Amino acid sequence: MKILVLLKQVFDTEAVIKIADGKISGDGITQIINPYDEFAVEEALKIAEATKGEVTIVSVGADVEQTVRQALAMGATNGYVVEDAAMTDVDEYSIATILSKAIGAMQYDLILAGWRAIDDGSAQVASRVAQALNIPLVNLAIKLDVADGKATAVTEIDGGTATIEVPLPAVVTCQKGLNEPRYPSMKGIMQAKKKKIEKVGLGALGLDASAVAAKAKTLNIYLPQTRAAGKVITDEPAVAAKEVAKLLREEAKVI
Repeated sequence: MKILVLLKQVFDTEAVIKIADGKISGDGITQIINPYDEFAVEEALKIAEATKGEVTIVSVGADVEQTVRQALAMGATNGYVVEDAAMTDVDEYSIATILSKAIGAMQYDLILAGWRAIDDGSAQVASRVAQALNIPLVNLAIKLDVADGKATAVTEIDGGTATIEVPLPAVVTCQKGLNEPRYPSMKGIMQAKKKKIEKVGLGALGLDASAVAAKAKTLNIYLPQTRAAGKVITDEPAVAAKEVAKLLREEAKVI
């Protein structure tokens, strides 16, 4: 079985966000695999081990090799990266267009991805790829079984779960609870250095900058205002209650 994993590189979850020249600064920031994509990598590896298949990591962007190598160290077979200087202004539409074009030329039985990225939280790319490829999509899988040309997933829904069965090939997005991602072993890290990462530009996919231009434009990026210190009232309960009511009415203006 041939499994593709859509991987996004994001800032470390412990990173302190800074704004410089109207953009989020990446200076001194550690880059990691999007945590939800780690569930996708782990599930792909489990399925590949059971079916004697192979796992290809597919990513878009510059300087993503370190995170792709991390997925290879976990056990993925090879990597595929679309990298082009013309990709300066991209959004979810752009990334999905690039991914679907690249995947359209590949052989695959299953595509896995994290259900959302922790940086923009849009949860759009995987569903856009499924639509572009005209294959089924299953979102928020917390359990996945693949057999007999079908994928059966238990997914999160409002107030409970649902079991969904779709024919392969299909796109399945992965949620926390699906598995526990493994840590790369020393042997895996050493082997990852020798594994192939194919890098291509937009031209190799028959695309140019205009074909992947962003449909949405960011007008401004800013950090939220520092929250003001709260007030502590130390009077007797009866007096304090009157003071709280006064503050809620005159300062907070909520009553």
